[in-house]
Formats: sequence, C-alpha cells, structure tokens
Amino acid sequence: MDNALILLTTAILFCAIIFCYKVIVMSSRRRWHQSPLLQLEVPPGSLGWPFIGETIEFVASAYSDRPETFMNKRRHMYGKVFKSHIFGSPTIVSTDAEVTKFILQSDAKTFVPSYPKSVTELMGKTSILLINGSLQRRIHGLVGSFFKSPQLKAQITQDMQKYVQQSMECWGDDRPILIQDEAKNIAFQVLVKALISLDPGKGMEFLKKQFQEFIVGLMSLPINVPGSRLHRSLQAKNRMSKFVKNLIKSKRDKGRIISTVAQDVVDVLLNDPNEQLTDDLIADNIIDMMIPGEDSVPVLITLAVKYLSDCPAALQQLTEENMKLKRSKAKLGEQLSWNDYLSLSFTQDVITETLRMGNIIIGVMRKAMRDVKIKGYSIPKGWCVLAYFRSVHLDETNYEWPYQFYPWRWQHKEMMTSSNFTPFGGGQRLCPGLDLARLEASVFLHHLVTQFSWKAEDDTVVNFPTVRLKRRMPIWVKRR
Repeated sequence: MDNALILLTTAILFCAIIFCYKVIVMSSRRRWHQSPLLQLEVPPGSLGWPFIGETIEFVASAYSDRPETFMNKRRHMYGKVFKSHIFGSPTIVSTDAEVTKFILQSDAKTFVPSYPKSVTELMGKTSILLINGSLQRRIHGLVGSFFKSPQLKAQITQDMQKYVQQSMECWGDDRPILIQDEAKNIAFQVLVKALISLDPGKGMEFLKKQFQEFIVGLMSLPINVPGSRLHRSLQAKNRMSKFVKNLIKSKRDKGRIISTVAQDVVDVLLNDPNEQLTDDLIADNIIDMMIPGEDSVPVLITLAVKYLSDCPAALQQLTEENMKLKRSKAKLGEQLSWNDYLSLSFTQDVITETLRMGNIIIGVMRKAMRDVKIKGYSIPKGWCVLAYFRSVHLDETNYEWPYQFYPWRWQHKEMMTSSNFTPFGGGQRLCPGLDLARLEASVFLHHLVTQFSWKAEDDTVVNFPTVRLKRRMPIWVKRR
C-alpha cells in the first residue's frame, strides 16, 4: 500500500512538472508569435529538461579540461549561435565573433548584465558590474581615466617592482615556490594600494582574509540562510564594506576637497560631485574592484609561467629580451618605467597568447531588453545571452593550432584589432584595468626570468567555477 502511494505521488508530481513546463513553454511561444519578429526564428537548439534545462551538462563540461565541449557539440548540430536553457533561464549562446561584438557594444536599451542570483546578491544592485546608464558610464570613465594617469602608472610600477622584489628575495632552492600564491599576494597588495592607499600590514591581511571568504560565494547556491556559503560570503563583504567606509569617513574628516590631487580610486569617486556616489556605493564598488587582484591578474601570471615552462623556445626568447632591457637600463643607471615594460614586444605577445589560451574570463551574460535582430538571428526580449569568448579564442577558423601555445602568431599586429580577441570584454564595459594587468604580468615575468631559472612540476588547469591551477603551479628555482 505504501509503495502504491509513493508511486502515485511520484506520478502526480511528475505530471505537475510536465504541465507547468508546458504552460511556460506555450506562454513563451504565444509571446513569441505575437512579436514583430515573427518572420525570423529563434536560433535552433534545445531547452533541455523541464526547469533545469541543460545546466547539468553545461557545468559538467565546465569542470573538464575542455569546457568548450558543451558549446562545440551544439555548434556542430545547430551552428555558432544556438538556444539553450542554463542557470534557470532560456539563453541564446553566441560563439560567433561578430554576434559577440554586437552584444558587447550594445547599450543598456538593448542588453543589460544578467548573472546567476548568487553573483547579483553578492555584488549588490549598485555594483559597476550590474548598474546601467549614466551612472555606470560615469564610474567606468572616472576609474578608467585614473588608471591611465601618469601619476598612477608611476606609482603602480614602483609598487609592483617593490612587492615582487620583496617576495623573490625570500625564494630559495630548498622548497617549491607556488607561483599562484605568490602572484595573488603581490597583485592584491598592488591593487588595494591603488584603490584605497592601504599599505601592507594588519589592515591588508584583514582585507585579504575577508576577500577570500567573499569571493568563493560568487558561484554558490543562491541560498542565503545562516551557515550557507552565500550567507558567509555576504557577511565577509559586510565586514569589508565597514572597513572601507571607515577609510572614506577618515578622508572626509581630513577635509579632502575637489582640487586635491587624487591618490587613489576612493579619492577620485569622492571628489566627483555626482550625488549618486554615496559612501555605501563607493565602498561596495571598491570591494568589487578588488576581484582582479585576487583572481584575474594572479591567474594570468600563473598561466604565463606554466605555458612558458612548457615551451622552451618562447621562454628563451622572452629571457633574452628581458635580459637585454635590464642590461641597457643598468648602463644608464635608470629604473624600468611603465613604458619600458610594455615596450617588451615578445613579452607582450606571450601575455596576449596566455590571455587567448587561458580564457580567464570565459564570457559575459546579458539580458535582452527588447527583441533583437542580429546576423539573421532573433533574440526575444527577456531572454539571456551568453557571449562565450572561449569558443571564439579556440576556434580553428580564427587561429591556426588553437590549442598550441604559439606567441609568435601575435607578431601579425592586425590580429590584435580583430573581433576574434576579446579577453577583457568590450564596448562600454571594457575592463578599465587592462593595461594594469599587462603591466603587472610584465613586471613579474621580467624579475622572474632575469633572476632565476626554474623547473616546473606537473600541474593542471581547473576551469570552473573560476580558472586556476590545481596544485598552484609549483616550481623549483635556481638563482642566476
């Protein structure tokens, strides 16, 4: 009798799920047929299972060493643009460079950011990653201009050199050096100094600890109850926000005025007359801007060391280029400048190739604010769009030997201006710190190859939920 009740209950629940799914699908179809885009069809594809869609297969592929297999399978079946259903939303996936470029360059009247609920809860409604319109453009413009200022370029170059040298002075040949950990420690300190003028010490260690607790929640289950991963990450962000707001209050108490030369990003935002730039908004965005210091830049540095370790010819050429610059500056008795580092052409080619192969940012998610036509495809209003950079960067029609680390390909400079290469995004949301990321990687590699030779242990790249090295990239160094 009990078994019969269980079977009956299961059957009723299954029928209810199917019924609800059909209602949702039919409602979507009715809305679609009422659309003025009736003459164009949504890209082919599959919405997968009721409610969960194709999320399980997407995540399973993301954890593999070839995360793009989910995309490649559907590209072969449907083409470079197809429909799917992931993370709870019907989604148009673009692995086409032209469509991706259109998405990146569109304004908020066409597409707005759309991310999993855990990300939006942690970032907050006022995050520069999520807001739109004039306020987003204002913050992006202020921060971007400050990062390009000669004063900050000189400061960051000096800080990066100092922290790298301090770190490498402690290296010995009696233990493996974990490049990922070293890069994280250095990059976080450099970025936090640029954001809030905080030097290494107890405050920096507090922020670092809280930030590591915060960032692991970005791809957690969207369940905010005491003890959950998301709840603990939100608490960590609240503690960081309180810390930053105390710094902001201290700056205000010291009487900073608009004519004051900005020393950090907080100064830049405080000195702007826009009333929307409240202390809460500034504090929350400062925390969000710390992400590259803990994630993107250290991973770029770590991957570059891994790829160079696996490609002796590239390592030799990069070493010779950096040794030549070091000798020429030593003869002149000069320190290396921002421009010196970025003038290392082959070093920049190595960094560019690392960005292409590593795909630290695999793509961006947007939501269509209106029915959109692009390249013969229709994207219905309300649907999500995933512009998947990784498939574009590893497409053999865009790059010969796409899975081979070959920095010499970038000696053809026209490739840099191609829409096939978007490691920092694009359009109004192009990463304002892209040159800063290149500078930090250049400084680290310069000091590494001019001071040490090394032998790397085997390590593998983990691609989900964020890109990282499984064993944190251990190397054994020998001082030159």
